[in-house]
Amino acid sequence: MQLEWWRKGIGFEFRVRPEGIALAAAYALACWATRQMSLDQFYLPAGVRVAALLLCPPRLWIYLILGEYAYFAHMRYPLIDKYGLAWVLAASGCLLPSVALIARFHARLLPVRTEVWLLSVGFVSAITVTTLNVAFAHLLWPVPVPIPVIGNLIRFALGDYLGILTVAPLAMLWIRRNSGQGWHPARLRFTIASLLVMLALGLVAAALPSHWSAGRTNLQLLMALPAIALTCIHGWRGAAIGVPLLNLIIGLTTPAPTRLAFDHNTFVAQQILAMAGTALIALGSSITHYFHRYRASDLERQRALKHVRSSHVASEMDLRERALTMRTLGDGIDHSLCEIAHFLKKNGNPGLANGLLSISVANSRQFRGQTSMVYPTSLEHVGLYLALQIGGINEAWSETSRVAAPHLAGDPCQLSIGLQLAAYRSLVEATSLLLKNESGQIRIRARCGRVGVYRGMVASVALLDSGAQVSESTMTLAIERLTGRTLAYGGTVQCRRNRIRILLVEDATGSRACTGAKSAA
Repeated sequence: MQLEWWRKGIGFEFRVRPEGIALAAAYALACWATRQMSLDQFYLPAGVRVAALLLCPPRLWIYLILGEYAYFAHMRYPLIDKYGLAWVLAASGCLLPSVALIARFHARLLPVRTEVWLLSVGFVSAITVTTLNVAFAHLLWPVPVPIPVIGNLIRFALGDYLGILTVAPLAMLWIRRNSGQGWHPARLRFTIASLLVMLALGLVAAALPSHWSAGRTNLQLLMALPAIALTCIHGWRGAAIGVPLLNLIIGLTTPAPTRLAFDHNTFVAQQILAMAGTALIALGSSITHYFHRYRASDLERQRALKHVRSSHVASEMDLRERALTMRTLGDGIDHSLCEIAHFLKKNGNPGLANGLLSISVANSRQFRGQTSMVYPTSLEHVGLYLALQIGGINEAWSETSRVAAPHLAGDPCQLSIGLQLAAYRSLVEATSLLLKNESGQIRIRARCGRVGVYRGMVASVALLDSGAQVSESTMTLAIERLTGRTLAYGGTVQCRRNRIRILLVEDATGSRACTGAKSAA
């Protein structure tokens, strides 16, 4: 069994698929068409080669190789007599496979294809393909090459690299079309306007007479401004649109006599263009990278805040259940005392019964006040403001004779129950800190409102004496004890001079609160 493969041999199966033949023909036609628009130092088929490898899965690369063979057969068959059959066969059969190996190696080395990945593939591919072309020309041409080796390498490598920068980013943009990063309508309008401005400048530059070279150069420099703006606004996606269009317009508006021949002024411009395109794509990649990092951290922060809010609400619900249980027990005790008082009154002890009832009423009132401080159930029906004014906490503040009547504005019923509970606990805690650690009268102020897509409440607990100063220890305690609740609702705690300022914010799309007497608030 182990030698079965030796006796039967190794079989290879290759099926020619119609879609593969169509792909090969389309690739050959694309290379031929872009070659007609190329300059000697602006070679678009090199970009088509890299873009095709990006767009097609590896199983279809064999058809791309067939298409490139067909393209080179059409282009180089007439050159056999001049340069030899060996050069035509060797130079035509190793370019796309070498670029495919480079792309495959980069994919294994860098599993996550970032935009810098594309720059690396383009640079290495341009150097490799140019080296192969120049080496085959110097080795296999029967006539000597008129240009030195270094000159050929620089010139053709720049042309290949510019072609890759012009076509390959569009292919990468198409691959990532479903990445989830949509186009904002306002930014989309700006993008279209920038592209139209770039195109208009290119048309004006092309229409200028040949002796106005300085004006054409200035217009070409102005064309870079929309590309820079697109890169700064959209990051990598803006660069993937702006850089190819900039390269293509400048390449197509170059004067016709320089096509398929070397021109020194054009060569200098293409060097600047290559550096600018590389810089913009690298800048756009960095902007997109840090944007995604910020977005990921922001999502993590929002998720953490959501968990903290859920934890606070869950703890409040536990207190609510406890308060309801205490109220039920209190009601039972009141009922029992009432029955005892009725029994005493019926058996000729009206004085004792009345005393028991008065004590029961006083204790019941205190008990209910303490229960409301455990959890303010009235907040769910009449809102935060009335819960502060009619609950047990108001009685506790009144007994100190140091808390002035609060100044409250806005409608707290527009806020969620969770935010109102956080505000209630924060105000109670801040007031308690000032009562324990500071002297003088205290004034509570609060205002509820909405700004844009957010709604919330800003409140302050301050010493009535504007010249007083809250101690550093009290400020430290306030920040330590109140920050947890305020951060859960996107707010802050600030201690300034004689006051503790509290800000609580939430998304206005959330549900509103208060099921009862909203108008009373």
